[in-house]
Amino acid sequence: MLITTKGIVLHTVKYSETSIIVRIYTEARGLQSYLFKGIRKEKAKTKAGLFQPLTLLEIVAGMKERNTLHTAREVRLFQPYLSIPFDILKSSVALYINELLYKAVREEETNNELFGYLWKSCLLLDSTENNLNCFPLVFTSELTRFLGIQPQPGFSEKKPVFNLRESHFQPLIPEKDAFVRPEYGKLFHSLIITTIENQSELHFKPEVRRSLLDSLLIYYQLHLPGFKPMNSHHILHTVLS
Repeated sequence: MLITTKGIVLHTVKYSETSIIVRIYTEARGLQSYLFKGIRKEKAKTKAGLFQPLTLLEIVAGMKERNTLHTAREVRLFQPYLSIPFDILKSSVALYINELLYKAVREEETNNELFGYLWKSCLLLDSTENNLNCFPLVFTSELTRFLGIQPQPGFSEKKPVFNLRESHFQPLIPEKDAFVRPEYGKLFHSLIITTIENQSELHFKPEVRRSLLDSLLIYYQLHLPGFKPMNSHHILHTVLS
């Protein structure tokens, strides 16, 4: 069966001398792996460079229900990015988002809400001219809603500590070392109720952004089985500092 679907590139590996396998989060089937044959040949019509992280594609592919690897018949760039490839800040954010998605998203089924959020966020990153310092933070926080692990709001002066293991605010620091520092509790609360469209309204100091992002990634490790430690956020801290 042939299907046509939009997709977001997450990961590419070489396959034989002339082909590649690409992990793509698709609108029609969730996360899928596609074999692109002959794409590394010198005279190939479609070049392997098309499959950069977060590239927005349209794919025509043969799909067999029991297969985990599908053969792509056609592929085209659905919408080119106008600023991400040429802006060091935006490209650093894009690489971070790409790594986060590759390690966090596992759904091999249709999820229109998640796909719509990812597609919208990629376009927003490319088009926005507003402050992007909190974009990775808000994206990481809001993504939890689509993964089914959203932190629960509820900050108050009596409950200033967010327990990362239990996913709620509480009065005291927990015995186990997995919490958001009390002085950052109110800021963390404002973060988890902010949407990606309004990310520029947040203005956190570099040390706050660093601490909250590190806390969110610990939260992912605690609540997403198999989520491996990130690397790109270290570069992101440097670029955004």
